[in-house]
Amino acid sequence: MLKENEIASTANRKEDERWEQETLEPVLRKRPESKKDFQTVSLDSVERLYTPADTDDINFKDDIAYPGEFPYTRGIHPTGYRGKLWTMRQFAGFGTPEETNARFKYLMSQGQTGLSVAYDLPTLMGYDADSMLSEGEVGKCGVAVSSLADMDVLFDEIPLEQVTVSQTINAPASVLLAMYLVVAEKQGAAWKRISGTLQNDILKEYIAQKEWIYPIRPAMKLVVDTFEFCTHHVPRYNPISVSGYHIREAGATALQELAFTLRDGIEYVQWGVDAGLNVDEFVPRISFFFNAHNDFFEEIAKYRAARKIWAQVMRERFNAKDARTLQMRFHTQTAGVSLTVQQPLNNIVRVAIQALAGVLGGTNSLHTDAFDEALALPTDASALLALRTQQIIAEETGVINTVDPLGGSYFVESLTRKMEEGAYDLFRKIDDMGGMVEAAEKGFPQREIQESAYQYQKAVERKEQVIVGVNKYQMETDEAQNILVIDESVRDQQIERLERVKSKRDEGAVFNALEKLKRAAEAADNTMPATIEAVRAYATLGEICSALRDVYGIYEEPAF
Repeated sequence: MLKENEIASTANRKEDERWEQETLEPVLRKRPESKKDFQTVSLDSVERLYTPADTDDINFKDDIAYPGEFPYTRGIHPTGYRGKLWTMRQFAGFGTPEETNARFKYLMSQGQTGLSVAYDLPTLMGYDADSMLSEGEVGKCGVAVSSLADMDVLFDEIPLEQVTVSQTINAPASVLLAMYLVVAEKQGAAWKRISGTLQNDILKEYIAQKEWIYPIRPAMKLVVDTFEFCTHHVPRYNPISVSGYHIREAGATALQELAFTLRDGIEYVQWGVDAGLNVDEFVPRISFFFNAHNDFFEEIAKYRAARKIWAQVMRERFNAKDARTLQMRFHTQTAGVSLTVQQPLNNIVRVAIQALAGVLGGTNSLHTDAFDEALALPTDASALLALRTQQIIAEETGVINTVDPLGGSYFVESLTRKMEEGAYDLFRKIDDMGGMVEAAEKGFPQREIQESAYQYQKAVERKEQVIVGVNKYQMETDEAQNILVIDESVRDQQIERLERVKSKRDEGAVFNALEKLKRAAEAADNTMPATIEAVRAYATLGEICSALRDVYGIYEEPAF
């Protein structure tokens, strides 16, 4: 059989050479190609043509296989989207909890099938609305949440047993999870029946997004606490969504996004195992979050490689037995960094193409950016258009009719293999450093991303990478857009609610709960029960994070 494959491979290469000599070269002599090097958005070269010679070392059974079967390159579900569409989960959050609650209800009335909460910067950093450090930022880039009272309003009349909710929160993730669980409890929803996702990916904060509170190692301990707690008490909830999205937005290539995200995931699994957790109990609830950028085929190959690599690593490194442990589930969001202020209506086209790549790559849920997000938070109208983009892909294009329609493409399979091999190369470098925590402490992924971002910007400036409306096809003026403006009065409203909360609560109960949380942190106990107790007592987000700062300290990034 091996000899037959070698014969076939030689024949394929000879046929490629014949085509180049007889058909291609006469044309190139008359009409040269428009440039010497064609590249992806990641600045990787793309060959003129892909043929059987590029895939003759790819084995269908081991590398591609059938959907729903190991290594899941073609998807984790045998029927693809024929049985169930991806979850249409539009990211939303701005101003007060009342305003965001109204946006949630509006989007759900228009066919959105899952909620995704954007929190404002003070909330992301663990500060209350009345903190001096929150001034000018309350409600601006997401919804402001300082206490359980805010969370009550945010999910008012939204039945948490029936709706899956994703929360984009990282450094104070355990606190927001506690608030969410207490709200569900107050609604009468059983924790064992609620489902949703907590982003909770602290590693990517040190690598890319830079919204941290505590040093890396105690922050990782908080993540593992949520793993353990959810495994035993909230079994349908995803305690982490390992996020490549922000790594890509910081300037990473598609390959770096893939490799660093998966290696972050491996690190979380290792920390969970080291804490005594069973791989087949907690890993099935780990989900992922990827970017969908402009290079259509590169993105599709990235998603297919991600599923394959995850399945292989879980089986070979962690000896996972449960098929669910091997099956990567992921959310996709179109690339915010690709949206332009210039000619913003062009962003509608970009988002549609990126979303289609996510669907053809087999995403399990999807957010489509609004075209005006380079200018401001989306209006109701632009958010609806973004949702309609997904619905048109699902209902009108026919791409859901067959599973993994690009599977077997010489180009896509070759790109998928290239992604896989490149990711494993980066894994080896990180493993040689001791793991992803050690690599982040040394600044390795940070430097890699910085260099990629620099090289891409230089390519844009040289016009080797074209951005329509920015460095080519510019216009003197752009059509004015109606944008959403968040008034400064939001902070006043939030402070007023915070003051009411503090005036009515039992201060002794708050003090005792915060002291109990400190003792749990000092003893390296699971902090979730004490955090929930503090939330029930109406301790604020800022107070809870401050208590943990007293124990853990704060992170200061060294110069890399």
